[in-house]
Amino acid sequence: MRLLIAEDDQVLADGLLRSLRSAGYAVDQVGNGIDADSALAAHEFDLLILDLGLPRLHGLEVLRRLRARGSKAPVLVLTAADSVEQRVQGLDLGADDYMAKPFSLQELEARVRALTRRGLGAASNVIRHGPLSFDATGRVAYINEQMVELSAREIGLLEVLLQRAGRLVSKDQLVERLCEWGDEVSNNAIEVYVHRLRKKIEQGNVRIATVRGLGYCLERIAA
Repeated sequence: MRLLIAEDDQVLADGLLRSLRSAGYAVDQVGNGIDADSALAAHEFDLLILDLGLPRLHGLEVLRRLRARGSKAPVLVLTAADSVEQRVQGLDLGADDYMAKPFSLQELEARVRALTRRGLGAASNVIRHGPLSFDATGRVAYINEQMVELSAREIGLLEVLLQRAGRLVSKDQLVERLCEWGDEVSNNAIEVYVHRLRKKIEQGNVRIATVRGLGYCLERIAA
């Protein structure tokens, strides 16, 4: 999953980047509202962590523009001014959750999991597809309750395919979902990751079907 952090306090932003990347997310960061608005207009993110007190363009205006473009991406607002009026204004503009500074990184990660799960319409942190399951909290995959050893990139790839099981996912969509700015990941590299993941999960009566020239689809194999 790919997240965007819009936060101008670089010390706080660096802490969030380390924490969320270690949890297996692809995370980008901007330090002002103009850059946040531009990034959100150009890319699709699974979650926005938005500081309200951004320079150049206020966080509430970033939020208003995001929703005006029709985006339904979950938004977790960070604010140092935890007033009821400000919370109401943000929620009315389309924010999904609020956290007042200072906050616990552990709680923030839990809220991120809840919001991304809600954004996918899932009721649990565990995604299942036949005997294959993925625990989004522990970032661990299982086949018939036996853990599968996967690299960080393979875990991200599996998560994207599971979220869209039975539907076609293009290589460009995989790059967009798995890679941060500056990552050098080609379509050929995506093919390598898919090949490795396919070999590791094929025992679970699921397969990654290749639709030549279009992309991939996670399917169950009929018994």
